Amino acid sequence: MSFTDRLVIWLHVAFVVFSIGPVTIAILASPRYIRQRNVPVVRYLLRTTRIFGTASLGVLVFGIVAAQQLKKLSTTWITAAMTLFVVSLVLLVIIMRDQRKAVVALETAAEHEALVTANNGPDGNGHDGRRQGDAPDAPDAEAIPLGSAPAAAAHIANVERGRIASMAGIITLIWLVILVIMVWNS
Repeated sequence: MSFTDRLVIWLHVAFVVFSIGPVTIAILASPRYIRQRNVPVVRYLLRTTRIFGTASLGVLVFGIVAAQQLKKLSTTWITAAMTLFVVSLVLLVIIMRDQRKAVVALETAAEHEALVTANNGPDGNGHDGRRQGDAPDAPDAEAIPLGSAPAAAAHIANVERGRIASMAGIITLIWLVILVIMVWNS
């Protein structure tokens, strides 16, 4: 095996370690922070998934180059591993879409809760010390439907949380199968 072959394999392994690990942690942590309604962390996990998901393309590229240099590209186990990896990338794109939907739903619910809180005033009873003739800064609490937006947003976030959790488990299982295939046949 030449130096170039070893270098390409090391780059392939480096991309596996430094991109697959962080993206796995990000997608597996997303459901917890969606359940906690922690919008900044979910937004950060979406960004992390996007960055390291894109970087994981290096795994596929250097894997194909290494297999081609070692003249193993046409073997069944390489084809199976590449196919599984492409399936995991497609699922990763769907997870990013669901993370984005969860962020929007959580932001909508938080904005609605903030608006309702602002309308109820400091004493919590809808009275903020203004006289009856004063012009309000925000619309009256009666003008905002209390049950619709936060309930719908919470439901959307819960649906996305479930989808992300299930697909993250599938992706992790796919990557473990690929690892077993690679170790078994190398």
